[in-house]
Amino acid sequence: MLPFRDGLAPMRLLLPHGDSATTIVEYLEREMPDDDWRRAMRDAEVVDEKSRPVSVDTRYRPGSQVYFYRVPAQEVSVPFEIGILHQDEDLLVVDKPHFLATIPRGRHVTETATVRLRKQFDCPDLTPAHRLDRATAGVLLFTKTKHARRPYQELFSSRNVTKEYEAIAGFDAALQFPRVVQSRILKEHGVMTAYEESGEPNSETRIELVDASGDRARYRLFPKTGKTHQLRIHLSSLGIPIVNDPYYPVYTSTPADDFTRPLQLLARALNFTDPLTGEPRRFESRLTLEG
Repeated sequence: MLPFRDGLAPMRLLLPHGDSATTIVEYLEREMPDDDWRRAMRDAEVVDEKSRPVSVDTRYRPGSQVYFYRVPAQEVSVPFEIGILHQDEDLLVVDKPHFLATIPRGRHVTETATVRLRKQFDCPDLTPAHRLDRATAGVLLFTKTKHARRPYQELFSSRNVTKEYEAIAGFDAALQFPRVVQSRILKEHGVMTAYEESGEPNSETRIELVDASGDRARYRLFPKTGKTHQLRIHLSSLGIPIVNDPYYPVYTSTPADDFTRPLQLLARALNFTDPLTGEPRRFESRLTLEG
């Protein structure tokens, strides 16, 4: 298969059954006419599932696969650096800034932590063990080797990591803390926001009050589950939404190049027992919120 290029894996395409094309280039030129397929084939940038170069004469085989590069669309550059907290043979732990997505998806491809770090460290195997929302800053853990990927990802999927967050949000003196919030959160595909509904809870967050000043307060959050936008929804449902949250309680569209109002939510720390060494680990963010 083709190697990573500029931190991105090649695209994979399954050639469908029932097509009338006689050659692969005929199919590709019809389906994706904006790409220069003949040039790509001359430069050996199109290969099959056995890494054999595809030429302009290669016959169309239904059910076979082709791999190729595509140039990502131009993206607005996120003007913040990724802080490095720790690295060893297997791990890279970073401080992800606000506005930077974790993985390539949708309109965010090159401007993601994964792609930036793969290029920076020349490490195509670099893979996040978990994810943070684009709007959330803080501690993000990557594996650098294939043998480490599964143990650390399972650490997160089995909820054997204590995640500690910090938030600046509204303050209501009538609310008692610490408190545990449980609710049922659902997210529909293609819809920007998630929502709560009645029924058996599938999300849980412990919330502690750190300090308060006027109509704002600083909170420490410990999510037991990891539903989409869980912390943002739980604070908003209490009537104390996170400062600068464009989604809750009311969705507000924000221009892609507006970096002036970062969500005041920070993944402060990760605590876990290392699945490879058995040693206790704690990684803590060096970032601060705008109190």
